Amino acid sequence: MFVFLFAWSSTSFAQQRKIRYESERTIKNEERYPGAFILSKVNDQVHFTHEGIEVWCDQAIHYAEENFFKAYGNVRMVQGDTVTMTSQYAEYNGNTQFAFASGRVFMQNPQSSLQTDTLFFDRTKQQAYYRSGGTIRDSASVLKSRIGRYYLEDEKYTFSSEVVITNPDYVLRSTQLDFYSETGHAYMYGPSTITSDASTIYCERGFYDTRGDTGYFVKNSRIDYENRILEGDSLYFNRNTNFASATNNIKVTDTVNKSVVRGHYAEVFRDKDSVFITRKAVAVALQEQDSVYIHGDTLMITGKADDRVIRGFYGVRLFKSNMSGKSDSIHVREKTGLTQMLGRPVIWSENNQLTGDTIHLLNNVVTEEMDSLKVFDNAFMIQKDSLGGYNQLKGKEMYGKFEDNKLSQVDLVKNTETLYYMRDDPGNLIGINKTLSSSITVHFEDQQVVDVYYYQQVDGVLYPEEDLPPNARELKGFNWRGEEKLNSVADLFIDEADYEPVPIEGIPLPEEEESFFEEREDKKHLLNEKSRLKQKDLQERAIDTLPATQDSTSRPEPLIEEELLEKTPVQDTLQQPSGTQQPSPAQKKDSISPVVIPSTKKE
Repeated sequence: MFVFLFAWSSTSFAQQRKIRYESERTIKNEERYPGAFILSKVNDQVHFTHEGIEVWCDQAIHYAEENFFKAYGNVRMVQGDTVTMTSQYAEYNGNTQFAFASGRVFMQNPQSSLQTDTLFFDRTKQQAYYRSGGTIRDSASVLKSRIGRYYLEDEKYTFSSEVVITNPDYVLRSTQLDFYSETGHAYMYGPSTITSDASTIYCERGFYDTRGDTGYFVKNSRIDYENRILEGDSLYFNRNTNFASATNNIKVTDTVNKSVVRGHYAEVFRDKDSVFITRKAVAVALQEQDSVYIHGDTLMITGKADDRVIRGFYGVRLFKSNMSGKSDSIHVREKTGLTQMLGRPVIWSENNQLTGDTIHLLNNVVTEEMDSLKVFDNAFMIQKDSLGGYNQLKGKEMYGKFEDNKLSQVDLVKNTETLYYMRDDPGNLIGINKTLSSSITVHFEDQQVVDVYYYQQVDGVLYPEEDLPPNARELKGFNWRGEEKLNSVADLFIDEADYEPVPIEGIPLPEEEESFFEEREDKKHLLNEKSRLKQKDLQERAIDTLPATQDSTSRPEPLIEEELLEKTPVQDTLQQPSGTQQPSPAQKKDSISPVVIPSTKKE
């Protein structure tokens, strides 16, 4: 970029060094270019030097007293061994250290290259600016923007309009972006997207390492995968490992299975199609117009979209409108509709409590309604009686059936026992039945026991209420946990401490910069009065409309025409006497001394 081509100078304007030049042909035409030398290439290009830069061109107009030149044709500027810029036209004001280049401007350095059509450079600020569209290439990406600004000391580009970074693996678009050419780091401010075949990232403030392919996003951020959407207060993304993590107010949406997982820390492994989420983690799945909530300290969701598996650990709680439950852990396979509750599981269905060593719930994957349940080992069902007391059924195993999401039948097998409060139609207590049998079938209507059938080796007694003391009204293993029942979604987090969000390391907004064309304190005009530009051209605008944006084949102002060169005598500093034989071109190159304006300050 043009900005690289000028070395910083602390010299004041009063002590400003004069521009030096070398030219094989030096012409003076006061009528057309008052006070200027017209310089032209014969074999070697015109050569300027000033404050650490070198400029070559085919033709030039040099105003020595004003310390200003215009360079035309194959312009090349070089700083040291690292930076080269070419263009079709350039001008430079040595007094204000303000420069302008146009016509296929191309700059290259070890980190990046820039192509644009017009470029302004302020050496005092050490900044360059374009508004006619530019393309920047580095080792990993191609950046394009309509407006751009470069800060030499920070090696930073600032883009403020229509920014596009194209990489073989993704395309980044932003309304405002800072790019550091040395590191390849990009900072996004305002609506931005990073789109690839596998994902789309959106944020309104974020960071992306274009060479390391990692990113960090902190405002309205989300990552859209093929069948998942990840949102959170802050997101981290690693394209190399297809890994993403999120912190605070996390939401992971499964767009295929209509489920959502929330929490305050999440990790997504795309290649394994898995999600890990913790800190107030809760999964929400829609079933038959009813949402099912699963909460645990930690939730893991794995498997492809057509075979998701949800695992919950450490204090799992389950809630839906007509059922709730608790267990140490849970395993849900959406493809089969099977939910396994492990470790002190308990299910509440209306006023029924079911416990056992392990509970399985089976959901109909077509109708999304509850189909059946199984309780393995130490199966125990308790129903709180409407007028006091508890109906109880126990056995080694229990099998239940649902109709319209309501428990309709329960079968208990192996060493079954019941304790049942028998009432007449008005609800008066007849007695308390205690029965042993090999198996039992119980029928329900509106969640109430209506029929009980005993099979094989039945041994039962109907006790009058007064003949069965309170301490004998509980079967062995009775454990009523009704106070733990979840009655609302809020109960998923009951007795849990409020979560304190982790402090997020934000990305501060960039400092508001003054206008690139801000008037200087010394009130000096940036432009020389002989400049092709006018002061109005330095006003900020949405797009460049300068003549310099014309195709470089159309010259914006007359150059040194062939007829002018033929009619205008060469102003050599060593005049040839009349009749003296003219030297050959090679001899002439050595014999003609360039016009040099001595510097006012020692080199």
